[in-house]
Amino acid sequence: MDLEKRKDLLVALGKRLQNLSTEAFEELAWRAANENNWFTKQNVEKAFSAWAHELSSEKLNQWLKAYQLTPKSQKKIGLILAGNLPLVGLHDVLTVLISGHIACIKYSSQDRILMSWIVQQLISIDPESEKQIEIREQMKDIDAVIATGSDNSARYFNYYFSKMPHIIRQNRVSAAIIKGDESKEALTKLGDDVFQYFGLGCRNVAKLFVPTDYDFTPLIEAQMDNESVLEHHKFRNNYDYNKSIYLVNKEPHLDSGFFLIRESEDMVSPISVLFYETYKSEAELALRLSSVSEKIQCTVSNEGWYSGSFDFGEAQCPALWDYADGVDTLEWLDNLN
Repeated sequence: MDLEKRKDLLVALGKRLQNLSTEAFEELAWRAANENNWFTKQNVEKAFSAWAHELSSEKLNQWLKAYQLTPKSQKKIGLILAGNLPLVGLHDVLTVLISGHIACIKYSSQDRILMSWIVQQLISIDPESEKQIEIREQMKDIDAVIATGSDNSARYFNYYFSKMPHIIRQNRVSAAIIKGDESKEALTKLGDDVFQYFGLGCRNVAKLFVPTDYDFTPLIEAQMDNESVLEHHKFRNNYDYNKSIYLVNKEPHLDSGFFLIRESEDMVSPISVLFYETYKSEAELALRLSSVSEKIQCTVSNEGWYSGSFDFGEAQCPALWDYADGVDTLEWLDNLN
């Protein structure tokens, strides 16, 4: 399959996601939620909508213009997919397919329904694509690997795949940088970065950097539209548990009624909790962010005022060229030969 056919395949997939009937979508979303309770119908719909938007001819051409993508020989690329968000592993799958290599896919047990449906759609759109897709339980006889997991599994992956080209991803979170003069509208947009997908993604804001003596009241008040997350039993269980721990241990914290805010130098916060640190100057802030850069997936600030950051509300809207961990996966695949 040449590059133009591969591009057509991805565009056709985007159209299928966009034009899926209500009945077919609801049945698929119901199956996905039975497999993983975090995959609510609303969150699956968000993921489908985001991918339908990205898989257009214009977006693909913009993404691919800097690459050759004519491999001298096909390599078998092992893909150990994450499953914390709906279709979170799809970018890796499509990147391998568009590169011309063979995707050897190990589904996450948390996202098998949606990802297997995607693979079925790809093959039904163009049966020739089946030559580029292998579903695996074990990663044997592969030439390279892209694996996503926890910090603990990343250590295992680094050891196990040390003798072949590899990209190993581990826990990351995103951070919000607050000046203190943000409007209620801006802080409301920040709520999307915090609460979409219940805060389970690496692009979800889990850490705030705020000025010294920052008043959290406007921030908390701006999040009240997100109080519905408490209706999900798993989110509520996390909120109740973390709240009880802080109360029993007499740890200082703020309680909004549906999420907690606590000062901590840790980057990865528990579900339903936002950690924060204070800064006195932008120079001090830059130094701190540099020291934890390997733990940060992306940063957001109001209208993107901080260098390299997204605007509030855009953390969960990555483009095709916004690579996980800042590693250009497509360039890496293109250079395997």
